[in-house]
Amino acid sequence: MLTPEMIKLALVGVIILSVGGVIFALFSSGLGGGSRSQKRVEGVTARPLTTERKGGEEGRRRRSVEETLREIEEQQKSKRSRKPTLVLRMRQAGLSWSARTFTVICAVTALLAITLLVLLGILPLVPAVGFGIGLGILLPYGYVNFLRKRRFKQFTAEFPNALDVVVRGVKAGLPLIDCMKIIAAEASPPVSTEFREIIEDQTLGMPLDEAVSKLPERIPLQEANFFAIVIAIQSRTGGSLAEALSNLSKVLRERKKMAGKIKAMSSEAKSSAMIIGSLPIIVGSIVYLTSPDYIALLFTTTLGHIVLAASAFWMMTGILVMRKMINFDF
Repeated sequence: MLTPEMIKLALVGVIILSVGGVIFALFSSGLGGGSRSQKRVEGVTARPLTTERKGGEEGRRRRSVEETLREIEEQQKSKRSRKPTLVLRMRQAGLSWSARTFTVICAVTALLAITLLVLLGILPLVPAVGFGIGLGILLPYGYVNFLRKRRFKQFTAEFPNALDVVVRGVKAGLPLIDCMKIIAAEASPPVSTEFREIIEDQTLGMPLDEAVSKLPERIPLQEANFFAIVIAIQSRTGGSLAEALSNLSKVLRERKKMAGKIKAMSSEAKSSAMIIGSLPIIVGSIVYLTSPDYIALLFTTTLGHIVLAASAFWMMTGILVMRKMINFDF
């Protein structure tokens, strides 16, 4: 027979293994040197150039492209190390709020939450104040994040069509800035809004490549970054802009298709994770309704509390591992 001390030691061992599994699942990629995409980028940038440099115009153009890419890579590294400020996140979400406005909204939300919790008798005054302050901070911040993600999705969906308009206009002989004006006037937000910002910066005297280079700061997506790189290289080295943007449009559409395939392939795993994660709660609720005395030991004894904590931690470990398995990096 197992003594209570042995059972407690076994539970402690299970908790230790659970913590180790969570740490391994969350930080295995970081311990291995970053995600696959980061490793590919670092491998390409760190790889020595083995292509022989030819003389003449082709060699100078190749060297100019290489220098431009190195400069852009250095700028991106410095930008990645800085986290976006609250004002920038609100700008990325399409909101014109200031930091003061956000603070006022948080305070009003907290007061409303405290008032409702106290008036409805859900919580006493002191816990209601703490809970209301938490809601006052989390709800506006979550609202900003929701709008930010939705705006990024809208930009990703519309941006390839805008590039096609630029390609057709350039092939027809229109200047690039005129093609951007067409997009700013005819495209749907947020693409039209961002291109309008580029046109305004260029109208104020900023070079076009510098105006476009600010786009990834407002829309921190790979699509906007690719577009800024293409414009920067073309402005410094020349070449066929229509062909480069056409290839970029094809790449963005293929990325969109790949994202759809990944979503379809991982839907089964996500459904399995939701079912497996909800089963303990559903079964526990059914047992509590049918045999409350049988399950009451989990809530009334110290050993039951330990079992509940260990079980919850173990289930969380499994959910995080499954999330790591279906979180594809492309």
